[in-house]
Amino acid sequence: MTRQIIAAALCAFALAVSAVAESYSIPPEKVDEQKVFWGKPGEFSKPAAVDYKAVVMATEEYKSIKHNKIESGTAKYWILISQASERAVKAIAAVGKDSEYDLIVAKGYLESLEIKVQPDDVTAKVLERLQKG
Repeated sequence: MTRQIIAAALCAFALAVSAVAESYSIPPEKVDEQKVFWGKPGEFSKPAAVDYKAVVMATEEYKSIKHNKIESGTAKYWILISQASERAVKAIAAVGKDSEYDLIVAKGYLESLEIKVQPDDVTAKVLERLQKG
């Protein structure tokens, strides 16, 4: 009798958990690779968003552009902005790997697609990760 009660409770728990973990997807024709930083847009259940511009602006490379007053459009500018972008994406991916999030996108992206899910903002976590190197 006790086993039956435990089995029934476990089944009820499993059903409740599966109902809570709703799965979402971005239709393939609407995927913007420039706005998906981590995970698979075809199937996700725990999305997050990041302010990509804020992360890029927090990199040493971007700070160097501003500090040294490097003109936009110059070769040095493009090299540094490319390095800043690469560093930002690596920090975002690191947060993705170390967290429960299965998708990290640019802030506002999922909302623009009218996907009915509210992603958590992980910008602070990414900035913290960026500071650690």
